[in-house]
Amino acid sequence: MDNYLTEEDEFLEKDAAPSSNSESEQHLIKLRNITHQDIESLIEISRLVYRPTGESWSRQAIEKLLDVFPEGQLCIEDKGEVVAFALAIIVNYEKIGDNHTYAEILDDNKFSTHDPENGEILYGLEVCVHPDYRDLRLGRRLYDVRKELCENLNLRGMIAGGRMPNYSKYSDELSARQYIEKVRQKEIYDPVLTFQLSNGFHVKKVLRNYLPEDSESESYATLLKWDNIYYEDKPKLVNQQKEVIRIGVVQWQMRNVKSLESFFENVEFFVDALSSYRSDFVLFPEFFNVPLMAGFNEEDIAKAIRHLAEYTEEVRDKLVEYAVSYNVNIIGGSLPLYEGGRLYNVSYLCRRDGTWDVQYKIHITPSEVQDYGMVGGDKVKVFETDVAKIGILICYDVEFPELSRLLAEEGMQILFVPFSTDMQNGYMRVRVCAQARAVENECYVAIAGSVGNLPKVRNMDVQFAQSAVFSPSDYSFPNNAIIAEATPNTEMTMIADVNLDLLKELHSHGSVRNLKDRRLDIYSLKWKKKGLMSKK
Repeated sequence: MDNYLTEEDEFLEKDAAPSSNSESEQHLIKLRNITHQDIESLIEISRLVYRPTGESWSRQAIEKLLDVFPEGQLCIEDKGEVVAFALAIIVNYEKIGDNHTYAEILDDNKFSTHDPENGEILYGLEVCVHPDYRDLRLGRRLYDVRKELCENLNLRGMIAGGRMPNYSKYSDELSARQYIEKVRQKEIYDPVLTFQLSNGFHVKKVLRNYLPEDSESESYATLLKWDNIYYEDKPKLVNQQKEVIRIGVVQWQMRNVKSLESFFENVEFFVDALSSYRSDFVLFPEFFNVPLMAGFNEEDIAKAIRHLAEYTEEVRDKLVEYAVSYNVNIIGGSLPLYEGGRLYNVSYLCRRDGTWDVQYKIHITPSEVQDYGMVGGDKVKVFETDVAKIGILICYDVEFPELSRLLAEEGMQILFVPFSTDMQNGYMRVRVCAQARAVENECYVAIAGSVGNLPKVRNMDVQFAQSAVFSPSDYSFPNNAIIAEATPNTEMTMIADVNLDLLKELHSHGSVRNLKDRRLDIYSLKWKKKGLMSKK
C-alpha cells in the first residue's frame, strides 16, 4: 500500500543531507518514468523495505502496471541507479467506494480496478525509498510529481491508504480516530500519517482491516485524499474557462454634458477603448451619470436626483447594448433608481451575452440619507459571468467586511467597487478597506472613482480618486498587493490582468489561509433575512 514503508528519517522532513554512505558524496538525482529495465531494481528495493514481512513486489505485478498505465509508474535514480519508486493506477471511485481493502484494489495483481476511460482518481499503490536514501526527502518528490500528473491528466485528485505504524504504541489508551487527531495536532508523530498530512492530504475515512496483517497499525489505516484544485469537469475545445482575466477600469472625468446623447458618446468612447484591448470587464464609478443633474440644478437636491433616476432604465439598456456590441461585461458604476416610492443606489452588471442583473447599495451614507432621502437594499449576490464569479459593493459597502465575507463564502473571485469621494480622507477609507477585503477574502478587488469638478451639480461638485486593482498579499502576487493603479485625479483608463489560478493555489497552499483558518467552531456569520442572500 502507499507508504507501507516506515521511512522515519524521510518523513521527519529534516533538511536534506548527503546519503549515509559518505558525507562528501555527490548525487545526481533524476526523476522519470519506470521502464521494464528497472524492474529488478524495484524488486530489490521492495525486498529491502519489506524485509521484516518477507514480502516484495513481483515482476508480474510491475510488468502489468507498465502495460496498463506506464505514465503513472515513477522512479528516482541517483547516478543511473534506481533508489526510489512510486506505483499508481486510475480508478472510478464511484465503483470502489470508501469501504475497500488494499487486496481488492490490487485484485491479485491483475489491477482490474484500473479504469482510464471512466476513472477520475489517481490511486497510490506504493511509495518505496531505498533505506540508504531516506534522508533526501525523495518521497516528497514522488508525491509532487504525482500531483503534477493529476493536473496534467485532469483527474479530481489522489487517494491512498495510509498505515499508522505507531498506533500500536497508543492503542490501549486512544481510539484510531483519537490517534489521528493527536497526529494532526502534532502531539504524536507517526512516520506515515505525519508525512501525508504535511503534503496536503486530509483523512477521508478510518479503515478497518484495510491491510489485516499490519500489526503495527492494529489493522487500521487512513483513507487519505488530495484534491486537484485545477480539475475541470468537462474540458471544452471552445469557451474554456479563462485563467487570466483582463479588467478595464475607467477613471471618469466629471464634465458637463449637453444631452443624454453626448453622455452616451463619452461612455461608448471608453467601452470601445477598453474592449479594443480585449478586456473582459469594464468598471465605471459610482454615480457616473450625475453630469445629467445639471439640468435640474435649480430644483431641490432630493427632487433633482429623482429626476436623474428617470434616465436610469435608458442608461442601463444602453450599457447592455454596448456590452453585446463590444463583447465585454460592463459594471455600470452606480445609478439612482426610484422604485416603489423609494430611492435606491444600484449598480447594473451588463453581461456580454445580453443579460443583466443588479446590486443594490446596502449601507447608505449619512449625506445620501440627509440630502437625497435614499434607502438601502437588502440583498447581496454573487454573479456568474462567462469568466469569473464576481461581487459588486458600492462605495460605502466595502467598508463593512461582513458583506464581502458573505460573497467570498459563495465563491466570489473578483470584487468590483464603484465609488465616489470628494476628499482624500474619504477616498482612503475606500482604498484601505478594499485592500483589506482582498487580503481577508483571498480575492481581487477593483475600485473605480471619478475625478474633476461639476460646479453646477450640488453635493457632487468636487471629486477625488485614484482607481486601482488590488490582490491578496502572498508570494504569488505583487509585494505591495497592488496589481495596477491609476494616476490620482486624472481622467484615464487602466488595464490589469488577474490570474484566477493563483487564487486557487492561495486557498490551499498560501503562506496564510484566511478563509480556511477561520475558527468556525467558535463564531459564524449569517444573513439574518432568510432567503435574501442569493447568487446568480
